[in-house]
Amino acid sequence: MLSKGFDQGRGLNLPATRWYRSLPAAGLHRPEALGPARYWLQVPGSFTRALKQQCQLDFQVDVCREGFGRPSREEANTLNLANRQLAWIREVRLVGDGRPWVLARTVIPLDCLQGRGRALRHLGNKPLGVFLFSSRQWQRGELETGITLQPDHGQPRLARRSLFYRHHHRLMVCEYLLPELYR
Repeated sequence: MLSKGFDQGRGLNLPATRWYRSLPAAGLHRPEALGPARYWLQVPGSFTRALKQQCQLDFQVDVCREGFGRPSREEANTLNLANRQLAWIREVRLVGDGRPWVLARTVIPLDCLQGRGRALRHLGNKPLGVFLFSSRQWQRGELETGITLQPDHGQPRLARRSLFYRHHHRLMVCEYLLPELYR
């Protein structure tokens, strides 16, 4: 599966990514092939919590862009959205000790924004993970591994994504690992 990043406004302009169901399916089954990046691709539970534990000083969420937009065709297919249907799209940099470690893109279908889900539009600089993992209603699906195509120097080469489910609603979280995180 291939997805192209959202590049309107001050968005992150993420590289095209090929997604795989697992590390072995991505050809990354040998531990030495990934080094420390392997841990970050497989972090169980809250990714935000794991990043905060890695920090010596501080952790922050830098919102680059959020608002209504059209998911990529591949994102829409994965979320079972109608062609050209709008979703709430949030793109952020996760910054540890003053250095960007992760670029994250979340695609939230409109039906997720009803009821308590309205809070998803008003997170500001709060981590999405805190909202999702503090609610028993949201359950994370399987992690997928992404390999970016033609990454530029200093840009993400590896990514992970998962769907979060609440009843019959679901949203997608994609996390692109910057080399600074796992050097």
